[in-house]
Amino acid sequence: MEQRPAEEQETGYAALAPSTSLRLRDDAALLRAPFRVRVLTPLAAMLLVGFFDLLSGPDTYLASLMSVVPPLAALTLYPLELVGVSVVGMALLVLLSRYDGLDAAPDQRLFYGTLIAYAALTVAGAVISQLRVDRTRHMVAVSTVAEAAQLALLRPPGPHVGGIRLAARYVSAADSAQIGGDLYAVLDTPFGVRAIIGDVRGKGLGAVRAASVVLGAFREAAYDEPELVGVARRLETSVRRHVPSGEFTTALLVGFGTPGRVELLHLGHVAPLRISPDGTLLVLEPPDPWVPLGLDEMATGAPEPWSVPFGPGDVLLLCTDGVVEARGLTDGLFYPLLERAPELVAGCGGELEAAVARVYADLLRHTGGELRDDAVLLLLARDSGEPEPGDGGLPAAEL
Repeated sequence: MEQRPAEEQETGYAALAPSTSLRLRDDAALLRAPFRVRVLTPLAAMLLVGFFDLLSGPDTYLASLMSVVPPLAALTLYPLELVGVSVVGMALLVLLSRYDGLDAAPDQRLFYGTLIAYAALTVAGAVISQLRVDRTRHMVAVSTVAEAAQLALLRPPGPHVGGIRLAARYVSAADSAQIGGDLYAVLDTPFGVRAIIGDVRGKGLGAVRAASVVLGAFREAAYDEPELVGVARRLETSVRRHVPSGEFTTALLVGFGTPGRVELLHLGHVAPLRISPDGTLLVLEPPDPWVPLGLDEMATGAPEPWSVPFGPGDVLLLCTDGVVEARGLTDGLFYPLLERAPELVAGCGGELEAAVARVYADLLRHTGGELRDDAVLLLLARDSGEPEPGDGGLPAAEL
């Protein structure tokens, strides 16, 4: 009786957060559930109608309520399963109608009318069930292709890059396609570990193309340019060449080239946070903020990097505006990252993965379980015994 589709796969990334397309994931999981699980709802409806009809006696006709069985079955069953369950429901409908005396004159017209309505609902339910199955198959296929494209563009990170430890969460708000315009990369270069986090204006394939331009340029320039300013210049040149005019990408460049310090270059992005082991939080606001990539013609001069102390036990928290602008489900307020981050991150004892998981879980609690925008959370910390700059040169992790 069971009609199963081709194997659907629930998509996801090892180092990425689950997709926010929860309805798709729930539908796909329901399709894979055993028949005995999916049949519970229509079966419970049949039993309840039969119980209350018998309980009310032959003078009360409740058997017509059996008509709820096909619509309920359409929500959980495949078409052939629905027909089989509806046949059982119709048999119960006939038995209960006879118990209530509706199969004899003068109530036969009501009895046959109920049967015709039940049959019509069964046909409609089978059509709806098939449409639901086809839609879920299609959306799972789209999601799987999108994941493959994302993995081709963005490379899942490891927990170590040179002398830097990292943990990240990437979430795309694009419906049923786990792909978006937020980006980050972490590279071990001859000039020390370098990182970028960025947010492309807009969504969809245009944003993905712009993100690929920025990431490709960074992966080349980070190895060639001794200064972050040179890296930013190369990124700007690539964006102007390959991204449509008027589009822009906010970004933040990070360099760990000097022991005990971190160098930062601001390109219109969300300010990073430095969290000390004792929970002290410092917002690393740029002394000279610069425009996003793609808009440098609107400014004069050049972006200026700055550096701050960054020792053992310190954690650098980078994020995109999908985190700080995530609104609460009930109050509509922005996520209070500055208030929550110290408690969730400080004193993580080197367990960055656990820390980023706590921040992400708290973010989802604030929003009610779903994000409306792409979001990246990235935590960076020094290893004990970090190698000197110049010992790198091979990419250890990128995303």
